[in-house]
Amino acid sequence: MRVLVTGAYGFVGNAVVRRLAEAGHDPVVLTHRPADAPLPELPVTKVFHGDIRDEAALRAALDGVQGVCHLAALTRVRESFERPEEYQAVNAGGTVTLLDALAAASAGSETPTVILGSTAAVYGAPEQQPIGEDTVPAPSNPYGTSKLAADEALRARAEAGGIKAVSLRCFNISGAVSGMGDSDESRIIPKAVAVAAGRYPHLEMNGDGDAVRDFVHVDDLARAYVLALEADASVPYRVYNVGATAASMREIVATVERVSGRDVPVVHRPPQPEPPRLVADISRITTDLGWKPERSSLEQLIGDAWSVVSAGSR
Repeated sequence: MRVLVTGAYGFVGNAVVRRLAEAGHDPVVLTHRPADAPLPELPVTKVFHGDIRDEAALRAALDGVQGVCHLAALTRVRESFERPEEYQAVNAGGTVTLLDALAAASAGSETPTVILGSTAAVYGAPEQQPIGEDTVPAPSNPYGTSKLAADEALRARAEAGGIKAVSLRCFNISGAVSGMGDSDESRIIPKAVAVAAGRYPHLEMNGDGDAVRDFVHVDDLARAYVLALEADASVPYRVYNVGATAASMREIVATVERVSGRDVPVVHRPPQPEPPRLVADISRITTDLGWKPERSSLEQLIGDAWSVVSAGSR
């Protein structure tokens, strides 16, 4: 299957492209990086350059495509409070533009499948845990709001006919594939391994570190994209949570210290009003797609992240 991957040169996109190629698919990519910029090596057939909001660029990239893995997005929660309009324009508006271009490109051809990289941030902080896909969304930040709008746009198009679609609502993604880890040090694991590598003097933590979050290896997530793309869907639109390992902030620090053999000094800040536990119910994706995490133990998540950071600090 010829598959367009948007955001292919990002942390998740890198893993998804590799899994698609390994499964025998033909990945083509759209990147907003300039045409003369050097690109990391990936097993792709063709590279198109353009913004996700540029319908003309999208139409060219979508020629002959039977599937789309849509990963291009702005993803930083804290930043979204400072730039809410841009997050809405890229994450929601870009998805709508992609769907418009796909409708034009695939008119009269086989029904294409779209897999959207969504997020658990659409749920907000529900009291009932673990979080199932039927939980009523209540995003608590502009990032989650923009991604929920993308979900809803995808659902509406799928139910109107013309595409089959899946939203993968990912929890916290970590690990590494082919030397690429998560570079966003606003997140707990990238920041903790960076402290262990000596790039920062300490890690700041709100409260006592007992807050629990759900983590999944980027390679396990990439397998979910392939399974969702290949599934024989009986309904036009499906939503799946993708999570794996529940861990507290303190457990993460302890594991980074154990894996790296380095100290991770922690400065405790005053507690903030945050949910004590946010974890995924993954029974639906396990039942429907046969997906299960294989590389998402806390030790492997952190070990793979550490291998990239430590190699870069030598």
